[in-house]
Amino acid sequence: MQGASKSSVITPEDLVGEEWAAWYQLDPLQRWEESARLWQTYLTLGGSLDPEPDTQSPFFDGSSSGAMPAHGRSGLRVLRRSGV
Repeated sequence: MQGASKSSVITPEDLVGEEWAAWYQLDPLQRWEESARLWQTYLTLGGSLDPEPDTQSPFFDGSSSGAMPAHGRSGLRVLRRSGV
């Protein structure tokens, strides 16, 4: 590259943008720690680790999937019988 000028050098930021370039420049331990911090933020903001339904799956049953209640529990209540 004898005739190449400095302006023709491609930087990681040119290829993937500043945010991804910064991520790629972290070492594996730093990425691990940042991932843990990001997951904690995601969960704190109300994110869920429950998988999204896969409508393309041959095992998908559209009649069984429904919205979860706001409190995260099933909609069933335990009823106590008197005299038992």
